[in-house]
Amino acid sequence: MAEQSAKRVDTDAYDADSIANQERPPKRARMDADGPDVASTTKQSEDMDDEWEEEDATTAPAQAVEPRAADLYLDTISRQVLDFDFEKVCSVSLSNINIYGCLVCGKYFQGRGRNSYAYAHSIHDDHHVFINLESNKVYVLPDGYHVSDPSLEDISFMLAPKFSSESIKAISRGAYLSKPSYDLAHKPYLQGYVGLNNIKHNDHMNVVIHSLLHVAPLRDTLLLSNYKGKESELVKRFAALAKKIWNPRLFKSQVSPHEFLQEVNRVSGGKFRLEQQGDPVEFLGWLLNHLHKDFGGTKRKNSSIIFKSFQGELRMETQQVLVRPESESNEKPRFDIDRDIKTAVSPFLFLAVDLPPPPLFQDAVEKNIIPQVNIHSILAKYDGTTTQEYLGNVRRYKCQKLPPYIILHFKRFLKNAFVEEKNPTIVNFPLRGLDFKDYIDAPPSSESTLYDLIANITLESVAGTTRDKENTMWKVHLRAGGSGVDNEKWFMIQDLIVEEVRKEMIFLGETVLQIWERRSTEKVAN
Repeated sequence: MAEQSAKRVDTDAYDADSIANQERPPKRARMDADGPDVASTTKQSEDMDDEWEEEDATTAPAQAVEPRAADLYLDTISRQVLDFDFEKVCSVSLSNINIYGCLVCGKYFQGRGRNSYAYAHSIHDDHHVFINLESNKVYVLPDGYHVSDPSLEDISFMLAPKFSSESIKAISRGAYLSKPSYDLAHKPYLQGYVGLNNIKHNDHMNVVIHSLLHVAPLRDTLLLSNYKGKESELVKRFAALAKKIWNPRLFKSQVSPHEFLQEVNRVSGGKFRLEQQGDPVEFLGWLLNHLHKDFGGTKRKNSSIIFKSFQGELRMETQQVLVRPESESNEKPRFDIDRDIKTAVSPFLFLAVDLPPPPLFQDAVEKNIIPQVNIHSILAKYDGTTTQEYLGNVRRYKCQKLPPYIILHFKRFLKNAFVEEKNPTIVNFPLRGLDFKDYIDAPPSSESTLYDLIANITLESVAGTTRDKENTMWKVHLRAGGSGVDNEKWFMIQDLIVEEVRKEMIFLGETVLQIWERRSTEKVAN
């Protein structure tokens, strides 16, 4: 979006009463350390008044009126330096109470009274326009009066974007694909598909943030929110980050998650830090549970937007393994219908699937071949007949209820006594129409069992079978456009890199997490 130049508002746009009510003191001269020079201050004010009067005489000789003091400062605002993504703390006192942002240099200061840091900054640096980061009100310091001008609307929207029901519907229809947005440098970008800063080693959290903010119910709840009450700071900052990522009027076509991740670090007790590489699966599980609790969720079904979107039910049948002398040593354990079978139904937020172990040895011809597997062969774990042995028990699983959005976790890492091994097996999957009917007991006729992929998280690391966290890079593939849109596109996002990718290339990475969206019954019927 092109920068809006701050222009002086003509006095004929206001009536006599509003001019009288909006009278403001003249601009103050910069104070030297030895105190202000009264004569020079007076002369400077007179000179500036004469200058503005001459300009008014040229443009509108019939309405030569003394200009409002606010007009003398708005042209000092520099939108290129404004960045509201970082934690809102004073650059001097490090306090987070009553913080103002200088619209000239972009720094944060506390308060606007005579003894405040913002007041001192306005005098010593000759910067006079400040915005309250909480109320969005703009003030001129050191005079201390409020400024309301239409040219400041873009800054207010940048600080706190607002979304309406109509704008949410436009996002759901994929309207942004046909009309890209532009930043101050005239660089085009798609709202919702912007890069996230990798401050140090937080790319494993960036991909999770992007994936969750493309889940329509959660995204819409955050975009339409107006948290001013007792909501947790984690929810407030996550909603603010969502609005910035989906902001169609960004000054820069990138966003920093610094403010949100600082709160994540605090709430998690240092478990998820900016400077330490981690596991996106662990972060996703932690974030979903904390968001559920902070949204007011309980153990009951559908008690939060998290449970409504991701919670399903899984039936697990367990039976103790009996060792039979006559059985062959390599025979797989199986259920004995003559003995008791323990059945338990438990909720889940994502399904973990096991990858087949890669071959230990390969011949000279196959040494460079990466093993591949079809997604249905590993989802057979949940067909209700495939068994697994675990701690002397044999188990089998089947879903009782499928959620609107299914999160699949491909267990690519396995710890042994020495190292953590990485399984390089490639999973083949369709982008649309993955059918889960074989993995659920009697699905309701009103619900479809077909799911479409909306997010795919993959890793990129050094070659080998050992996990190397420090040299691992995480990226996410995101679908752009609503479900069923013919001209839908796919984008790969890795930190600040946003690239359109071909659909055929998506399954080639080492997938770790996926989010699938249930196809509506109307689309299935069509």
